Amino acid sequence: MNKIEKKKLIIIGIISLIIIVIIIKLIDTKFEKNNTKETGILNIITEEKSKETEEKIVIYITGEVINEGVYELDIGSRIANAIEAAGGTKETANLRNVNLAYELEDGEKIYIPNINETENEILDAEKEEHKETEININKANIEELQELSGVGESTAESIIKYREENGKFNTIEEIMNVPGIGENKFENIKEKIKVK
Repeated sequence: MNKIEKKKLIIIGIISLIIIVIIIKLIDTKFEKNNTKETGILNIITEEKSKETEEKIVIYITGEVINEGVYELDIGSRIANAIEAAGGTKETANLRNVNLAYELEDGEKIYIPNINETENEILDAEKEEHKETEININKANIEELQELSGVGESTAESIIKYREENGKFNTIEEIMNVPGIGENKFENIKEKIKVK
């Protein structure tokens, strides 16, 4: 074998080696891209599932509905959605004083009254229900706010005015920014209020 043939073989060997290295690199890159894609897809699916879980509320509906009980609903659901989830109302339901468009929050209890209940019985049932639950200071009206110990009409109006001017309360402690509510009053009501 002469020198020229040896050189040709060496060059062919080097070129073959370079081609093999390039092919291995290309295969590696393609595998990494596929792996990244699959990981990305898995991450998206996981995020979507966790979003679905986060975007649910749990409510309890009783009274004149077909199936009383606890239901999981989408965030932003209304009383009408809760009634639908419970199979609708019975023929004996009195929806006259029920705000079907009221937006529900996690942990709320809804009572659908009977047509035979008097207005006073309905009011008593609603008052009893309010006693069991905390008052949402971001949604409560003047009457509901006055159910809090030491909160009169003018303080209730101040809470609503503060809310309108500054937006929703982020924490229950923020209520102390309202004129007329100091630390002592806050201590008396903190167990009975919520912001969500």
